Amino acid sequence: MTRTTVADLTVDDLRKLIRETVLQTLSEIWSDPDEGLELREEFKLELERALAVDEKTSPAHDVAARLGLTW
Repeated sequence: MTRTTVADLTVDDLRKLIRETVLQTLSEIWSDPDEGLELREEFKLELERALAVDEKTSPAHDVAARLGLTW
């Protein structure tokens, strides 16, 4: 088996390799590892309860400032 180096590639082959690598990387980044899985019933109930509570929320920058964090 011979090894191909970048220097051996044509410009079109290099472009194709780069395009394929970028598409594969983006696909890995944007893929959802939980796709197709279902939530457990107890988690669904917990989520519904949490969403039903009418609590005041704080913007992230306010929380960061209270904690002395630079946002």
